[in-house]
Amino acid sequence: MINAKSANHINLKGVGKKFNLSPTKKEGILFKCLNLFSAANTAAKDSNGFWALKDINLVPQDGKIIGIIGCNGSGKSTLLRIMAGIYQLDEGKISIGGEVVYITSFGQGLMPKLTMKENIYLVGSLLNLNQKEIKQRFDEIVEFSELKDYVNTKVYKFSSGMISRLSFSATIYCVKHKNPEIILIDEALEAGADLNFKNKAIKKVEELIKGGATVILVSHELELINRFCDWVLWLDKGRIFKEGLPQEIISEYIKTNA
Repeated sequence: MINAKSANHINLKGVGKKFNLSPTKKEGILFKCLNLFSAANTAAKDSNGFWALKDINLVPQDGKIIGIIGCNGSGKSTLLRIMAGIYQLDEGKISIGGEVVYITSFGQGLMPKLTMKENIYLVGSLLNLNQKEIKQRFDEIVEFSELKDYVNTKVYKFSSGMISRLSFSATIYCVKHKNPEIILIDEALEAGADLNFKNKAIKKVEELIKGGATVILVSHELELINRFCDWVLWLDKGRIFKEGLPQEIISEYIKTNA
């Protein structure tokens, strides 16, 4: 169950998520395939499915930045999706207080047949900004994306790097405008585009996550986890294997996976 609190607060107690291994009438083949790939294939299995997460406890201090690392399939994205309310947990309790924004890999959510301008308004609307609020950030989004000459071009004509620039710029500025209390970032720092833009994007993300919100950051880029985070959880097969200060946990993680 998820309980909403009035204050900025995250509290996970004994959280677990179980995925069925075979499709049901309510869940089709595609849904099952997506869930199987997003959760641990090596997670604890039984005759009815497997536990993608088990016995997760997390109570970060308000305003802290928590990093989550682990191999593919360890349950990192599943955990963020539970906190975001996308997945329902199967055991345990979650208390979430304050406005939550979930940011996943940039490039998702854009409509290829819409223009760049129309997509900026779409992204803003999906993040619950009104037309006036989006308009206030529009010029900044375009300038940061370095795509001024393509504002009225349909996105299906964009290269993958251009799509990444557009999606990142629109998302990051709209989230910054909302100033949420809790930010969940799921592999979003591995934005495409060229190195210069990526470095600029990282600086912008740093401004966002150091603005006072409680941040949960999932990333394979260990250097960024070490740079940004106050505390790190190492997930393995759906469980918290170890947790502690970034440098200590990352150092051991690298040795184990060398």
